Amino acid sequence: MMPSRQSISHPPRVKRFLVLGLDSVPPELAFDKMLDFMPNLRSLLGRSTYGPMMSTIPPITVPAWSSMMTSQDPGQLGFYGFRNRADHSYQALTIANSLSLRKPRVWEILSRLGKQVIIVGVPQTYPAKPINGSLITGFLTPDITSQYTYPTTLRGEVEQVVGRYILDVENFRTDDKEALLRNLYEMMEKRFKLFRHLLQTKSWDFAMIVAMAPDRLHHGFWKFYDPEHPKHDPGNPFLHCMQDFYQAMDAEIGEILELMDDETGLLIVSDHGIKRMDGGICVNEWLMREGYLSLEEQPRQPIRFSQAKVDWTRTKAWGEGGYYARIFLNVEGREPQGTVRQADYEAVRDALIARLEEIVDPEGRNIGTRVFKPQAIYRECNNIAPDLIVYFGDLHWRSIGTIGLGSIHTFENDTGPDDANHSQYGICVLTDPGADGAGYIDGITIMDVAPTILDRLGVDIPSDMIGKPIEGGSSCPRDS
Repeated sequence: MMPSRQSISHPPRVKRFLVLGLDSVPPELAFDKMLDFMPNLRSLLGRSTYGPMMSTIPPITVPAWSSMMTSQDPGQLGFYGFRNRADHSYQALTIANSLSLRKPRVWEILSRLGKQVIIVGVPQTYPAKPINGSLITGFLTPDITSQYTYPTTLRGEVEQVVGRYILDVENFRTDDKEALLRNLYEMMEKRFKLFRHLLQTKSWDFAMIVAMAPDRLHHGFWKFYDPEHPKHDPGNPFLHCMQDFYQAMDAEIGEILELMDDETGLLIVSDHGIKRMDGGICVNEWLMREGYLSLEEQPRQPIRFSQAKVDWTRTKAWGEGGYYARIFLNVEGREPQGTVRQADYEAVRDALIARLEEIVDPEGRNIGTRVFKPQAIYRECNNIAPDLIVYFGDLHWRSIGTIGLGSIHTFENDTGPDDANHSQYGICVLTDPGADGAGYIDGITIMDVAPTILDRLGVDIPSDMIGKPIEGGSSCPRDS
């Protein structure tokens, strides 16, 4: 049963609204290096308000897409990545899925108003929740034997339209680049084909698709494209695969644009950007070297941190790997064998920050690490936040959680081949029908997307949303 209807605060500016999500597409490519290969996007920019869009901290798929659609920061949402601590024990982790969300996303607000919605491939939509419309879940769905549609009967229609649906490429961290590229094209083509089918056969007021393919492309092929990548080979056979894929993606966008009328608003957005990965910092090796982490015995070969025999009675901190690092303190009275006194908590955090910011590369050059205290960047910290969030080399270096590599630095990823890391800025292109855009602007944040959609559809913006509607060439002033 749908919850009670909410009020509509002002007449709508558009009849319908469409969101095209392009996971990890950065402004440097979309607005510059790839623009010559994207005639449909280039045409849109001429009549749109557009610019770089600051993502969440951290700038990763989860929580970024959910922050975008709720206008709530990761601390308010209570998850800080794909995996989060389930409790204050040392091992328990949970995956942030749709059940982790306690705040309504835009399409849920609209559904409660009786508006019809179409949602395809948005992360954190599995398990599928009931909506007023059609839903195809995103890439964290286990596989297509799971119930990946709402309503359940939609699944048969999906298979009639595209055959075997692809939730995600099975292994984008692979050395078989030819197979990966084929799978990426197939995933993108099927997803856009299905989306076009739903747009043409279902009634809708709001529709949204997220294409994961560009993210997988970047991680799998960045070294072939970027001459500044440390592993770049200028004679490689995939030198032009990035521009070819962007050109194909632009053609898919063009086919969607042909289905739009002059009463439909449009946003093209990405959840974060992308940049080359120079290497990895072995966060737990570093913590051991600095005296924060102790083991009962040293591993004879590289192992996951969860397999290590940690001496918690002599450990002050440990870390998680990923595109950014999460560091947790072993706090007395909080963790089972805590060693950091509550009175020393801030002093230990400050000392860690100072040392982390001094990390150098193998040649002794400071890599420019940035460290954040969650309490300083979020409005609140629900569930169990990291004690520190770390961008090694301002995200040019990945966090490696593995123990036993025998070095602070590594140039091989512990989860498989990966050429790129996420960057802080994605893209935002807003097209209001019947109006000229303001052109390129600065100051857009990921929190502005949900309020902009609701504003254009005439729906009252919830008071707890952080962002403001994008208006007339600039984002509205924010509360201090």
